[in-house]
Amino acid sequence: MGPEHIVANLVGSAPQGAGAKPADLEKARQTAEEFEALFLSQMLAPIFEQMGTDPMFGGGPGEQVYRSMMVQEYGKAIARSGGVGIADAVQREILRLQESQP
Repeated sequence: MGPEHIVANLVGSAPQGAGAKPADLEKARQTAEEFEALFLSQMLAPIFEQMGTDPMFGGGPGEQVYRSMMVQEYGKAIARSGGVGIADAVQREILRLQESQP
């Protein structure tokens, strides 16, 4: 899932006003966690780029593809398990911005 999907969700995901529905809150939370997962994946990518490959079983053109997929999944797993607090801040900001809209 790319940044375009997350930005599209930011525009219409959070509730407006004080009478927020639980589904709206959940969508805002999901969007915030997706953003945190993307951010964490981007932060982890340079670490894994510097790692070498196992000469006996590693290497090949497919390894880079699967390594990037693995890093994305690590980012998602970290975000789902509580993350580093970015999702909480993003969710608060989404709700604040949409509550201030007329």
